[in-house]
Amino acid sequence: QVKLLESGGGSVQAGGSLRLSCAASEYTAGCMGWFRQAPGKRREGVARIEGRNLVSYYDDSVEGRFTISLDNAKNTVYLEMNSLKPDDTAMYYCAARDGICVGAEPPLYPYWGQGTQVTVSS
Repeated sequence: QVKLLESGGGSVQAGGSLRLSCAASEYTAGCMGWFRQAPGKRREGVARIEGRNLVSYYDDSVEGRFTISLDNAKNTVYLEMNSLKPDDTAMYYCAARDGICVGAEPPLYPYWGQGTQVTVSS
């Protein structure tokens, strides 16, 4: 059972930056990703990265502003968030699956962290 622990959330003004980290309890050669859920909204995929070849995928809403990266030596995935907007305000979750990154639907990911809050003020 892979355990995931996020860190790095916080409050920032619009246009600012934050870096989220997610440490996995063991090496994950599959897919790791970041999801977010705002109050009253569905959980949505933000970015995913393949453990085997570091190919990454982004939701259109964050393309060009967010960067996902993976340090396999540290079993840690990062999400660099720049040019933050109030619409980015949400609880951000790290997730993982044993296979390849087949999609951004939350049910495809069996392993989840507890989440870290990101709040962007205007």
